[in-house]
Amino acid sequence: MIEVLILSLIQGVTEFLPISSSSHLILFSKLANLQNQSLSLDVSLHIGSFLAVITFFYKDLIEFVKNKDLFIKILISSLPVMILGFLLIQTDLISELRNIKVIGWMTLLFGVLLYISDKFNMHKNIESDFTYRSALMIGFLQMISLVPGVSRSGVTITAARLLKFNRYDAAKISFLLSIPTLAVVSIYGIKNIVSAENMNISFLNLLSILLSFVFSLITIKYFLQYIKSFSLDIFVIYRVILGIVILAFAYL
Repeated sequence: MIEVLILSLIQGVTEFLPISSSSHLILFSKLANLQNQSLSLDVSLHIGSFLAVITFFYKDLIEFVKNKDLFIKILISSLPVMILGFLLIQTDLISELRNIKVIGWMTLLFGVLLYISDKFNMHKNIESDFTYRSALMIGFLQMISLVPGVSRSGVTITAARLLKFNRYDAAKISFLLSIPTLAVVSIYGIKNIVSAENMNISFLNLLSILLSFVFSLITIKYFLQYIKSFSLDIFVIYRVILGIVILAFAYL
């Protein structure tokens, strides 16, 4: 129970912040030698985050019905990462990426890229500047987020900032792009939960969904408030320090 609570807290806080939820889940599980953490539980935690983001952005989802053009752009932008993610899972290559050295280097490298992208004064917004071209570019860069340590939120915010979107709209684009991806992951997770023979595991999955939902909802709300007034420097500093610490443990 305590393990699921901690993992749900990590997922809820890190999924929508540019610091990589998967790397934190993997690292904490290895350090604490958790028994319940697995790829299946990771997926269940992502279901909670998915429910949180559609709850918070339900008005935007309603707008999708009216604005089919935006819906198509979001879908197109999400296809590359979903296709690559499916291939990595089917070939089990995704397990090869879940190691400490990869997490350390990606945490550090993409922390530096986040810093660079956030230092420009940019004013593009979703309503008038989110074109099919920008959607595709962000979508292809989002594929890199499948590597633990990169951060889906971090790489999409970085990509949007490099394309000259203002900080708030870059974060909003990142959140909207998470919806199709998390939806696919959620379907995969629900399939696993329903087919699970061990009812205790199924209960832990359901509990992780609920807790992850609560923590994710709180994080989305306050991160968007924060980003209206402050830069992303605090997340850059965190990533750099964390990356250096991880690499020190990995190589020393």
